[in-house]
Amino acid sequence: MLLVVVIFSISWQNNNKLSLEEKLQQALDQNLDKFNVKGASAALIFPDGKVWTGTSGISHDTVTIKPDMLFAIGSITKSFVATLTLKLVEEEKLALDDPLSKWLPEYPHINSSITIRQLLNHTSGIYMFWSNQQIWDDLKKDRDKVWTPEEVLSYIKEPYFEPGERFRYSNTNYLLLAMIITKITNTSLSSELEQQFWQPLNISNAYLSIEEVIPENQAHVYGDNWNNDGSYLDVTFLPRAAHESITYGSGGIFITAKDLAVWSRALFEGKILKQATLDEMLDFVTFMPNGNMTGYGLGVQRYKRDYTNGKLAYGHSGANIGTSTYMAYLPNVKLTVVATINEMKHDCSEAIFKDLVKISLRELNAYSVISAFDFFPYGVILIVAGTFWTVFIVVRLRRRRKRIRALTN
Repeated sequence: MLLVVVIFSISWQNNNKLSLEEKLQQALDQNLDKFNVKGASAALIFPDGKVWTGTSGISHDTVTIKPDMLFAIGSITKSFVATLTLKLVEEEKLALDDPLSKWLPEYPHINSSITIRQLLNHTSGIYMFWSNQQIWDDLKKDRDKVWTPEEVLSYIKEPYFEPGERFRYSNTNYLLLAMIITKITNTSLSSELEQQFWQPLNISNAYLSIEEVIPENQAHVYGDNWNNDGSYLDVTFLPRAAHESITYGSGGIFITAKDLAVWSRALFEGKILKQATLDEMLDFVTFMPNGNMTGYGLGVQRYKRDYTNGKLAYGHSGANIGTSTYMAYLPNVKLTVVATINEMKHDCSEAIFKDLVKISLRELNAYSVISAFDFFPYGVILIVAGTFWTVFIVVRLRRRRKRIRALTN
């Protein structure tokens, strides 16, 4: 037991000798190796504005991941679409309590009294179109087809519940929001993203699929291309127009880790929306832990506390064909964290994200309690060893007291 303690102590001391940058890089390298994932890209922005970017692994062949490579961020796109919606609210072109009937025609199984707010925070009850297996069967027949929103909406079934009754995540909500945005602005979603966000924030590496050509500097991605047949291959340039078009509004943005971090920090530090609007965005519908979140605002999720050492954190996670991404902002320490990988292995991106948060919080002297389980299996061994020696000492002391009493009597 003593040997184990000594070994752990030496390991801990050696790790402490590493620089912050080395620790962060180690988190990427070790997790890729642990989960057998090809590549990762990450970015952090510290309270003082210091930016760290790190990459690990490969894109394809012998080409390593580079910081300027694009990753598809999936559902994190919702935070952008929600913010475009809220910008329209600030411009008084739209109101959060407007009913759908004010902006769109009636569609089967969609209650026209549903409000913009209920779309944004997933309390509309509208059916998730891709829960209908038929849309996947039809998508696979022609992967080059670009679907219209109306075609996607034809796969909607009965709602899950009445509007406002509770929370249930549904990509259909954000398809409808994208339709409303383009109707009000009379332009494309990509044009609005460029005008409202990319130009003001000097973001130069962000694109919306279907409406824009994605440059070749995207990281190659790996998976089965939604065949669910156990195959594993480079799916980067396989036909995917059908998939990208059915997720219009709920996914589709390709961006670098650094630019995503820049976006997150600007949004949550009040550089994009007025404070009153941002407060509306961060008014969370609370529910029992669901996946990695415990609440959902207007295009923003609140993370479970065990992901961030008990600290409040909000942002969004997302996935696309061959990618998995975390984006978070910790307001109490003003820390921004982005982690993305080129496979849809959520356990890997989650582990990288958690490690980057832990390392950063320790650097900022904001890590609340260091649990022995953070150092598993060493921590568990230490707990067992400590418990053993405590019990051993207590038993010895009790026996000694008994002998003393016997002698004095």
